[in-house]
Amino acid sequence: LEEILPKPVQDTGNILKQGYLEKRSREHSFFGSEWQKRWCVLNRKTFYYYANEKSKQPKGSFSIEHYSARLVSHLRKDSRKRCCFELTCHGKRTYEFTAASPAEAEDWVDQIQFLLKDLSSLTIPCDEEGEEELYNDVDSSDSMNTSHNTTLNQDEPNVEMEGEDIYEVLPGGHPKSE
Repeated sequence: LEEILPKPVQDTGNILKQGYLEKRSREHSFFGSEWQKRWCVLNRKTFYYYANEKSKQPKGSFSIEHYSARLVSHLRKDSRKRCCFELTCHGKRTYEFTAASPAEAEDWVDQIQFLLKDLSSLTIPCDEEGEEELYNDVDSSDSMNTSHNTTLNQDEPNVEMEGEDIYEVLPGGHPKSE
């Protein structure tokens, strides 16, 4: 069974989604195409892209944290314009991709948004026993601090006040959820 899923790199960790996407190159030349087919792998914290699924070294990778993903149809004029999505982060490079179908593009966006929500929830101390298991596979060496003196995510939308009391504990003992 292990042979079925290609593992281009041994250290990509827990893979959430992988597959071929077309990635828009940053600077396109007269010789190369603007869109290049890439084998893309998403794990708990990082987005990798390779020349193909057998490649050992990624052509590039970036931390998914603080990025946001959304479907966009203005990247292409052809029939695949509904298959496009982009990953954006303030002050960082925007990555633009085309999936094989609109449903596949939507699935990539959903997976990334789910992952981002999961990452931002890690900054809230978790006292419930059942939920602790979810985060056992997170690599603690990546300056991800899940203890009670956590730093709050300043990029969180709908936060109107600054300070330590953003996440108030309700009488039930659970942090307020959006």
